[in-house]
Amino acid sequence: MPDRSSRLTLAAALVGALMISGSAIFYGLSGASPVTGAFFREAYALPVLALVWLTRRKADKRPTRRRWIAFLAGVVLAADTVTWHTSIEYIGAGLATLVANVSVIFVALGAWAFLGERPRRTTMITIPVILVGVALVSGVGQGDAFGDSPVLGALLAVLAALFYSAFILAFRHSNDEQAPAAGPLVETTLGAAVTILVFSPLLGGLDLAFTWPGHGWLITMALGSQVVGWLMIGYALPRLPAVETATIILIQPALTMVWAALVFDERPSPLQIVGAAVVLAGVAFVALVRARRAAQPEPVTL
Repeated sequence: MPDRSSRLTLAAALVGALMISGSAIFYGLSGASPVTGAFFREAYALPVLALVWLTRRKADKRPTRRRWIAFLAGVVLAADTVTWHTSIEYIGAGLATLVANVSVIFVALGAWAFLGERPRRTTMITIPVILVGVALVSGVGQGDAFGDSPVLGALLAVLAALFYSAFILAFRHSNDEQAPAAGPLVETTLGAAVTILVFSPLLGGLDLAFTWPGHGWLITMALGSQVVGWLMIGYALPRLPAVETATIILIQPALTMVWAALVFDERPSPLQIVGAAVVLAGVAFVALVRARRAAQPEPVTL
């Protein structure tokens, strides 16, 4: 029987996955543009993360170089979030979130290219299977495919996954096992917010006007997903067995598809559902293989 500490760790992971699974739903309910939603997701989360970090700042002894890496990771996170939000506009919250989770493929390939972490043969075999699932999700050749432009939406979600994998590889190098988790998150969130603010005129503009209930949903997304979800997932996943890690990573996009069906009445076509199942299974398998090899598994996608 697992001890109390193990049960609390698993509970933290489940709560974190539950919180993160609502990101796309909260964004959709806000009615904000992709750039506006991405900016306020970071802006509303930043003060809370900073307060959390201040309570343990004396334990954060990371060198300045690591802090700058965390900030630069936020630059990439900004590109990921804006691209992912845009993909939601074209293929829906559920499928966009699902496809974005193929970031585990790019993380594995990036770790091989830049860190020398050669993936296992089974992982390499799984990659084309996942891509077939993505093709089915995109609705190619399907007259009844869900989404205003499902092919474009799927491609943007894959691009978001690529950005997210680059963020993960950079964020990993900004972290320190002895430092409080909120430290790198503060710098990353700041980097993302500044980047979106600077480049917003090139991305369609940023609406800074406060509206209700739109900003209420953005606040919920920022505090629920960016703060609570990330902190809990970041704490729990490195402490969980590999099988449980893979399961948690699988739960998050699956829950998002359920919420999308309930809240937005999203109804993918039968072939898109088959593709979703293929992607989910493939992502869980790759996550399982990596979790067995890595001391610190990557968190689930935002």
